Amino acid sequence: MAYAQNTPRIRLFTLALLAGTVLASPGFAQGSSPQGSNQRGNQGSAQGAKSPAPRGDIQVTAPNFVELVERVAPAVVRVTVVGRTEAQAAIPPDMRGSPLEEFFRRFGPGMPGGERPDERSRPTRGQGSGFIIDASGVIVTNNHVVGDADRVTVELPGGRELRAKVIGGDPQTDIAVLKVESSEPLPTVPWGNSNQLRVGEPVLAMGNPYGLGGSATAGIVSARGRQIGAGPYDDFIQTDAPINPGNSGGPLFNIRGEVIGVNTAIFSPTGGNIGIGFAVPSAIARSIVQDLLDDGEVKRGWLGVSLQPLNDELARALGVPDAQGALIAGVEPRSPAASGGLRAGDVVTKVGDKKVEDPRDLATAVAEVSPGSSVSLTLVREGDSQQTKITLGSQPNRQARAGRSAPSEPDTDSLGLALQPGRDGDGAVVVQVAPGSVAEDRGMRAGDVILRVGGRDVSTARDVAAAVEAARKAGRPSIAIQVERGDARTFLALPLGERQPG
Repeated sequence: MAYAQNTPRIRLFTLALLAGTVLASPGFAQGSSPQGSNQRGNQGSAQGAKSPAPRGDIQVTAPNFVELVERVAPAVVRVTVVGRTEAQAAIPPDMRGSPLEEFFRRFGPGMPGGERPDERSRPTRGQGSGFIIDASGVIVTNNHVVGDADRVTVELPGGRELRAKVIGGDPQTDIAVLKVESSEPLPTVPWGNSNQLRVGEPVLAMGNPYGLGGSATAGIVSARGRQIGAGPYDDFIQTDAPINPGNSGGPLFNIRGEVIGVNTAIFSPTGGNIGIGFAVPSAIARSIVQDLLDDGEVKRGWLGVSLQPLNDELARALGVPDAQGALIAGVEPRSPAASGGLRAGDVVTKVGDKKVEDPRDLATAVAEVSPGSSVSLTLVREGDSQQTKITLGSQPNRQARAGRSAPSEPDTDSLGLALQPGRDGDGAVVVQVAPGSVAEDRGMRAGDVILRVGGRDVSTARDVAAAVEAARKAGRPSIAIQVERGDARTFLALPLGERQPG
């Protein structure tokens, strides 16, 4: 994710509008609503004018948003943030990384005699949007709008400005909650139920595009359940209602004036609207807001696994009846999953009574359970279905893992892989991939570490070869290989046809 800027490539942009240097990093699962929502939002609907129905077919009603905008606009606000960022000297490209870089940073153009301490940082400003959900001054916006700002100000539609306190933020869903103090009740908008949205339904987006002030744009729900790589809880509403930089944190309304999404990102070649925008569904945002109001943080259950989706080939290799479920690609040491006996290669198909069709289903189901609680998992292990109970923990702070070394003579197995033992007998390191081999076709490369093959832990090339031969003798068409690359673990299905050249 990156902040909006001109670029020749189509990419995703979060929608905060920044002046100067970037201030905050963007981030990217149901609960009770905060008190004090404006009940008027539950009454009535936008007026519409009926378009002539062609030849007696389906009759289409074109919505009129005038009354809706008048009703909800007073609760949509501009959010302005101020912070500080490190000042950077204009270092010539040919000096970057050279011994002269620090000298030029201190004594180059614009820095005569060196920097003073107060010249090392300078103020930055950013703008986004938000909406009031409680008359006492509770405001919802995006986490990437407020970030680590030193000062946050909310401007009401009439121009009145109020200092805001950040109650809390959740980078994984990009939701944040602000609080302002007002001597009189503030106008509010109510939450709606995004689970009831249908593709093609009209929606209204409001916010502060490009810092211009309150603006309203209309469109439809283009799709639901979009995954855009923002995080493990991706489940975005896609809309063609025009939203632009500065709209971040603004509300997406249904025709009844209920907030059914929080505008967060756009897909664009230039940073401007091309009709592809994304909003966090209210079903997610509403529960996150309530958690943040309770104690300023979001508590999610933690299993301690990395996940990947299944495809038909992997499902066959793992003995799973169909390509549905969440494949455990790795289990973290001393995690709840490790304590509960889960293994890499297990495929989780249910959490309690909830069916798991893909990794997002498992991640969401686990996140909805409080740390310390137990969940029942149904899984497939080497073709057999079984159940286990796991007590979930809390997400720990992430730390970088140490690199590997692998000092030994290489050996080439029948899949076209040259291997050598990993450090401390942990995995087999790929030192060469034969051109034209199935391993190359599946994307393997030198430096990958093979941890498991066909359900067996491996530490040498002989372990890999033995597992492959056992799978061949069993008549399996392919074999599942767990590969570690950097900090990521994944499974690949390698076809077991003719032997590959060594």
